[in-house]
Amino acid sequence: MSTNFSSPKPLLKRRTCLVISLFAGMVFKPFNAFAASVQLPSAQSLPDELDKASKNKEPLIVMVSLAGCAYCKMARESYLGPMQKQGFPIVQVDMKSDRPVKGLSGQMQTHDQLVKQWRVSVAPTLIFLGPNGQELVDRMEGGYLPDFYGSYLAERIAKAKKILRD
Repeated sequence: MSTNFSSPKPLLKRRTCLVISLFAGMVFKPFNAFAASVQLPSAQSLPDELDKASKNKEPLIVMVSLAGCAYCKMARESYLGPMQKQGFPIVQVDMKSDRPVKGLSGQMQTHDQLVKQWRVSVAPTLIFLGPNGQELVDRMEGGYLPDFYGSYLAERIAKAKKILRD
């Protein structure tokens, strides 16, 4: 009489591998998982920020963001934060925020009022501004696919720079 029991060894090995891989996943997380989240400068005076960008023949990129937005975080950490650290003129305007900002007309308003004035309803939205607050190229609205976000961003920046230099 034979029993059809499988050996406990393979089950033990699978459990051991599972435990080890779970432990390794907790201990050896990618370094960026522990890094502080990237923050962009909050817009305070759009006319002043536009003047600085215009002097360098650069568009001012305004990121309209929303607290807790995963796509906003991805755009900040993977693309906009590193660009801003290299000196590119980028500011952030927050949906639903009552922070004060001097708008393009020179009037003080809240970030949320500015977002509504611009008719932005999707986060993140990138707006590429030139002299006098003119939108130079089409906005980037939403998260896009991460594989293509950088190329769409580079394309719009190149178009905006060309407009500014012509």
